[in-house]
Amino acid sequence: MSPIKIVVIAVLLYLGYRLLVSGWSKKKDDRTEESVPDDGPVADVLIEDPICHKLVPKQQAIRLKSKHNNEILYFCSEECCNLFVRQEVENK
Repeated sequence: MSPIKIVVIAVLLYLGYRLLVSGWSKKKDDRTEESVPDDGPVADVLIEDPICHKLVPKQQAIRLKSKHNNEILYFCSEECCNLFVRQEVENK
């Protein structure tokens, strides 16, 4: 076999190897992207405090059931909740 044929075969084998490796790595990357779960919708909602108008995550807010219209109100802190209760008592 002549040296030129050996070089050509070696180059062809190298190119074939690179194509196979790059093809497998792309498929592997695609699989990892598909296997990552989608977070979906956000689990928590921001609620506005009726006293200071701050936005608070609903799960972290102070809850108070309103006596006159039976709705649940959400507050950012105990201070805002207490202020609301005092205002309700004064208004009656």
